[in-house]
Amino acid sequence: MKALDGRNNIKVYNLSAGKSLPDWLTDRKRRQLSKRDVEFRRRIELIQDFTMPDVSGCVRVSPDGRYILITGTYKPRVKCYEVAALSLKFERCFDAEVVQFEILSEDYSKLVFLQEGRYVEFHNQGGRWFRTRIPKFGRDLAYHYPSCDLYFAASGSDIYRLNLHQGRFLNSLQTDAPGVNKCVFNNVHYLFTCGTEDGRIEAWDPRSRHRVGVLDCAMHMATENIQLGSYKSVKQLGITALAYNDTLTLGVGTQTGQVLLYDIRSDKPLLIKDHNDGFPITDLEFHNSAGLVLSMSPKIVKIWNKDTGAPHTSIESGVDYNDMCLVPNSGMLFLTTEDVKMQTYFLPSLGAAPKWCSHLDALIEELEEEDAPAQYDDYKFVTEDELKQLGLHDLIGSNMLRAVMHGYYIDVRLYNKAKLIANPFDYNDFMKRKVRQKISEDNQRGIQTKKLPNVNCELFERLMEEEEEKKKKKKGATAEALLKDDRFGELFSSADFQIDKDSYEFRLLNPVLSRMDKKKKKQKLQEEEEEQEFLRARGDLDDDSSDSDSIMSDMGDEEPEEKVKSDYKVKQDSKAERETWKQKLRSNDETLTRVQGSVEKKMDTSTSLNFTSADSLAELKANRKKLRKMTLADRLDMEDSSENVKQHTFGSLEMNYVIKKAPKFERLRQQQKEHQEERRKIYRSSAKLKGKFNAKESLF
Repeated sequence: MKALDGRNNIKVYNLSAGKSLPDWLTDRKRRQLSKRDVEFRRRIELIQDFTMPDVSGCVRVSPDGRYILITGTYKPRVKCYEVAALSLKFERCFDAEVVQFEILSEDYSKLVFLQEGRYVEFHNQGGRWFRTRIPKFGRDLAYHYPSCDLYFAASGSDIYRLNLHQGRFLNSLQTDAPGVNKCVFNNVHYLFTCGTEDGRIEAWDPRSRHRVGVLDCAMHMATENIQLGSYKSVKQLGITALAYNDTLTLGVGTQTGQVLLYDIRSDKPLLIKDHNDGFPITDLEFHNSAGLVLSMSPKIVKIWNKDTGAPHTSIESGVDYNDMCLVPNSGMLFLTTEDVKMQTYFLPSLGAAPKWCSHLDALIEELEEEDAPAQYDDYKFVTEDELKQLGLHDLIGSNMLRAVMHGYYIDVRLYNKAKLIANPFDYNDFMKRKVRQKISEDNQRGIQTKKLPNVNCELFERLMEEEEEKKKKKKGATAEALLKDDRFGELFSSADFQIDKDSYEFRLLNPVLSRMDKKKKKQKLQEEEEEQEFLRARGDLDDDSSDSDSIMSDMGDEEPEEKVKSDYKVKQDSKAERETWKQKLRSNDETLTRVQGSVEKKMDTSTSLNFTSADSLAELKANRKKLRKMTLADRLDMEDSSENVKQHTFGSLEMNYVIKKAPKFERLRQQQKEHQEERRKIYRSSAKLKGKFNAKESLF
């Protein structure tokens, strides 16, 4: 998938773009590449196997919108894709290539194919039903639903009619042209319109089978085409595409690459749009809701306004286009090409995504920031002269080279190695390396600070501490190895190696580390609390320092002061701080006595406690022995058994709860029970009445 920048800043999304593999690779090599190559494995396919063996021809969407039918070659075939499954439903092969086909039913159950060699095949749900031929080589077909007539435009002047209800050919319509290229019915009034080789449009009424009008488009092409003199015959001015927008608007595509919009009531075109590429217009589509016209030539699809002709956007590709189909009421477009892949485009400006691919909106958001790789990124195309320069001329004929056209495909890794050996000193590469080296040196000149990694910061800090504290021990050696070994560099840089401490596996494998972390956290909290208490006490002492002089004057030359001086040595040198500490101790004498009394009471109560019996002590000892012998997993399960939510391996969670019924349902159940009890009491058996009535006796 790839986002293309169209004209006028209109986003065009190529849903079929992506990395593809060469056709000559075997299935085994394809599987191996899909495993190794991340880009190929991450490719997005909207519809699986949306390809043809060689070339895709025509494409149609069923009227019910559930199926996509595409013809192609080689061998000639038709593929039907079911959009509900986004995959192939069935595939059928033909004996001749398909020129055009039509869907006769709402789904794929009734199909008609116009083939080369004048063949016409009818298919039902099971396969081919009938095959016939027409007198001339067919070019196009159209179906008239009211009369069940199938019209064939052929290389002659006749338009052949086949009635599918009667199963026979009817009288053909005679035209004045040497050949008829296109034919179409208007879906409202069913006016039959055909485009001829000589640049004319003939209109027929299918009810009377008479021609009702002729429109000469060649004159209007001549006024707009300045290269008219270069055409040698009038056949080069033929009509190549026809499409109706509504009851009156008719779009005409010409051989000269122009699109003419007509009102069928007038012989002059409302608008003439020129592709200016010299290629014929092969298909036309009208987008009613957006008021746009989609015109396709083999090289480009142009989207423009039907009223003014102003360009909306365009779609180009490296391969030629064969057919176009716009999904109704959406912005999705299918294009068949001269390539294996059938291209799918999505234009949000035309409409929303179809219902069967509503997930496309989420994918488009991802595409805005991604670049899809080009085709065959793993292979390099080289000519024979380049092989001689690289010294790989001897590999011709081996499996290392694949001959294609005027050169060979070679693995890009082998090409890079050979190029490096053949030209070891490339001045441009040398200058680029020097510039990068200079930039890296300039960046390292600044002040370097040790930064913690974004992932596993705690593990990094613990390893650093172990390395600094004990380098001689094994822990220090392992920590140093982890920090300095390049093989473990991604442990602190990649988010894939982030340690989840809440996981069940971490608790099983690292119980000691988790407990050590808890102890360290508790120690840090205790140290912080002690520091805060000391700061508070320090603040209280500073507040009480003003009263220290009066207190000390009252104390006099008492013995407790000398006792305090001998028992407690104060580290501070200032006399004020020593006096504040003395005052604090004396003021806390009363509190100390109260605390001693409470402690004595607690000691008395603790000594009075005794166990009820010796059996309880034995049970406690036995339980302790069981706990010691239990495995770590059993201990963790026992700890988690009390919790309602449990965590299992691979991150799964288990929650236990009890479902309680509402009181309303309990009351209803009780009422039903009482009602059944009452009915059971009233119930009377009819077994006693058996045999009392005679079948012949009448009650009346």
